[in-house]
Amino acid sequence: MKRLKDGFEGQRMFVLPPHIRRAVMANPINRNFYATAIGYYPNAFGHERERRYGSSDYILIYCITGTGEISFKGTKFDLKTGSYFIIPQGLPHKYKSSVTEPWSIYWMHFNGGMAAELYDRAGFKVHEVNYDEARIKVFDKVCAILNNSYSKREMEIMNFNALHFVTSLIYHREIDHQSGNVDIISDSIAFMKANIGLKIGLKELARQQNISVTHYSKMFRQKTDCSPVNYFNELKVQRSCQQMCFTNKSIKTICAELGFDDQYYFSRLFSKVTGISPSKYKQLQKNKPIDRELAG
Repeated sequence: MKRLKDGFEGQRMFVLPPHIRRAVMANPINRNFYATAIGYYPNAFGHERERRYGSSDYILIYCITGTGEISFKGTKFDLKTGSYFIIPQGLPHKYKSSVTEPWSIYWMHFNGGMAAELYDRAGFKVHEVNYDEARIKVFDKVCAILNNSYSKREMEIMNFNALHFVTSLIYHREIDHQSGNVDIISDSIAFMKANIGLKIGLKELARQQNISVTHYSKMFRQKTDCSPVNYFNELKVQRSCQQMCFTNKSIKTICAELGFDDQYYFSRLFSKVTGISPSKYKQLQKNKPIDRELAG
């Protein structure tokens, strides 16, 4: 497929006019996240872009077929089928499609109050993501709205969908798990929840998954940013909060049911995790009778 004078055959591209962008930025509903330009370039032979001073927006590039590369002052990232990369704002960069295997990409420029935090969740690296037709349908909704109207309410809906598209990539592992793709660590967490009242150490948790302690600990921290033992203890604290909120059990009884022999240790752990002592938390729940009834 040859590159056309004004782009690529089958392409879609939308850029917010300046006055619409200003209106979106001023809207409290969307100012934490908004798309400023989006597009789809199929089989983009010859596609190349360089920004010597970077962009004021974050730029997401999601490759669904073919290959290409993104460069930053001597550092090159290869983007291949089923992968995405987010270019941070203000960083000089260059990207181009492969000559032999031109990429087909969905791209989006975005900004807003939460944009930097979302970028941090993705990090400065290429991510491989399973193709999901539902994700593309969300992108299509964004395009359909931009093709139809720039009204205030339409822009709000457009940006809700744009945020959905971006987060479906950034949080793809967690979303895949919720859809039924259970991995080792997710299975381990389910085991913890099913055995919340037992005292289980690191070795037993690793053995339950039939992997070494070192490998298990590394995988667990990569997925949760927490050690297995600390995660298990936090699950116990969460369960204790539920018990104190929705039952009349004593703190001593709750400790025993959650596998804590030492009530003082539990109290220190609870305070460390929640910032408040168990007795104080329990007292606060007694002062919320309406909430307790509604929760039931």
